[in-house]
Amino acid sequence: MKIILTGGTGLIGSALIEELVRAKNEIVVTSRAPEKAKTLPRSVKVVKWDGQTAEGWGVEADGADAIVNLAGAPIAPLPWTRARKEIIHASRVNAGQAIVDAVTRAKNKPRVVVQSSAVGYYGLHGAETLTENSKPGSDYLANVCVDWENATALVEALGVRRAIYRTGLVLARQGGILPRMALPFHLFVGGRVGSGKQWMSWIHIADEVAAIQFLMANENARGVFNLTAPEPVRNQDFATALGRALGRPSAIPVPAFAMKLPLGEMAELLLLGGQRVAPERLQQMGFQFRFSTLPAALENVYHR
Repeated sequence: MKIILTGGTGLIGSALIEELVRAKNEIVVTSRAPEKAKTLPRSVKVVKWDGQTAEGWGVEADGADAIVNLAGAPIAPLPWTRARKEIIHASRVNAGQAIVDAVTRAKNKPRVVVQSSAVGYYGLHGAETLTENSKPGSDYLANVCVDWENATALVEALGVRRAIYRTGLVLARQGGILPRMALPFHLFVGGRVGSGKQWMSWIHIADEVAAIQFLMANENARGVFNLTAPEPVRNQDFATALGRALGRPSAIPVPAFAMKLPLGEMAELLLLGGQRVAPERLQQMGFQFRFSTLPAALENVYHR
């Protein structure tokens, strides 16, 4: 298969490429910073793009089997200034619109576009269990996710199957949020954040990659899928499990105000709030998680 990845040099893209190359697929990666792609396998074709249009890479869509859209400026750790918020939003919407343009021009159109999103789509709902049928929230991150998903919607009118995945916190030792969460524990000052009652929907990087491949390959995979492990946990339980995996105590809480003062809205949505999400459609279609429980996932991340 010929597979195009936009934004393929990040944590998820790099892990996905490793598996796709192992399976002898032809991989094309679009990147605004090709120098970051030097660590990718030599067989991967890297095409520079401006992050906004299909210029320079759109021709690759003609005859491709799949496009996986992972492009988007990092949500953290930079403060959410007005300018930063615009970059986060625009980088996602522009990438989606570029994909629609490339698919429109392609004579031999891809079979599927896999569109990334996040559980932030749902907003903050306390202990309510959220499924793919739950309504979107109304906060900044929810609005970003709605526009992010909608940006590639027009490919469906062109006869291309589209699968959207809303990911939870991806657990990987080599990057993402986990190393930042683990740092206080390494320094023996780890613990819950705020009340510790907020829910955390997570997924092991191996299951994240396997699920994306599942959505690419399964012709019946259309619409929205939650990419989260079947057993979300409260922040307090996450802190306890992380401390045990690292052999460190988890008894020193981080007060809510200590997060709100420097981070403001970011703290409310990413650290002090959360979502209790169920991967309902993924399980209904027969996907099997390797890591359903947090202790097993962290054991694999740190002690495999």
